Amino acid sequence: MIPKVAGWKKDRVSELTEIFSSEGVVAVVDVSGVPASNMIDMRNTLRKRMSIRMAKKTLVRIAWSEAGRPEDEIEALLEGAHQPCIVHSDSMNAFEIFGELEKTRQGRAAKAGEKFPNEVTIPAGPTEFGPGPIVGEFNAVGIPAKIDKGKVAIQKDTTFSEGDEISADLGIMLAKLGINPIEIGLILIGAIEEGHLFQSSDLDLDTDGLRNDIVSATSGAFNLACNVRWFSSTTTPTLISKASSEALSVALEAGIVNESTAAAILSQARARALSLAGQLDSSALDEELQAALGAASQSAEVAPSEATESGDAGEAESEEEEEEEDAGFGGLGDLFG
Repeated sequence: MIPKVAGWKKDRVSELTEIFSSEGVVAVVDVSGVPASNMIDMRNTLRKRMSIRMAKKTLVRIAWSEAGRPEDEIEALLEGAHQPCIVHSDSMNAFEIFGELEKTRQGRAAKAGEKFPNEVTIPAGPTEFGPGPIVGEFNAVGIPAKIDKGKVAIQKDTTFSEGDEISADLGIMLAKLGINPIEIGLILIGAIEEGHLFQSSDLDLDTDGLRNDIVSATSGAFNLACNVRWFSSTTTPTLISKASSEALSVALEAGIVNESTAAAILSQARARALSLAGQLDSSALDEELQAALGAASQSAEVAPSEATESGDAGEAESEEEEEEEDAGFGGLGDLFG
């Protein structure tokens, strides 16, 4: 007699077969240890961007086979998943799915018999607990404690290694300290996108570090190109600007008068003339020079008060100018912030 297959199993296989036959990314996550309430919240948060289907490994394998996909792929995805869950998205790539699922990771209190997934260190120092039986409870689970200045204090750093078993009492004391060592969430095992199999470690990218490396390399290359006078569409504006500035400085020092330098040279000459006139007796000066010296004197009296009011801003501007001069070619690196 052929055993009767439950209707819900057929429906789930059909549903999974349709998913596996469609376009997009297929991923397997492990949801073991996730409480039902947390699972519901996680699914509701991700529902608009990806579909999530709970299924037993046997049903997943059957659906995968019916979709005509290679058996070795699904075995690689299911390996390591104690309680598999199928994720599918046709709007996100594998890296984006990994990033979204990583946001669901959270800690929970440890239960008796569970093991530390990672090394946990309880630092020495005071706690929020007042004197009482809790001191003995801490010591009983291997966390040395005593009363110090009216508070329970951990006497020394206490480390629990990865893989150490957690007793019921230890789990309770860790929870009292706000330590939830058991990590739960939609933990990605692997994903398949356009025939490419990605393990979770392949998708875990340090995007900030990568961005900083690119910015640093780009800035360094730009500075090197400018310093060796390498002309390109990127460096030419900066090199021309620097050359123009240096040429203007040389022309001013040499006293070459043209439409670019005339105003600056005349200004310098006038300042020097007024300085020389200020050292002479007033009877030796004509009315125009006396008026010019009087105007300069009034400006000098006003300047200190204005400088006092805007002293900080002036100093800041001077510092910025010095930094710009010292920086050389800030260049393309500045565009990245």
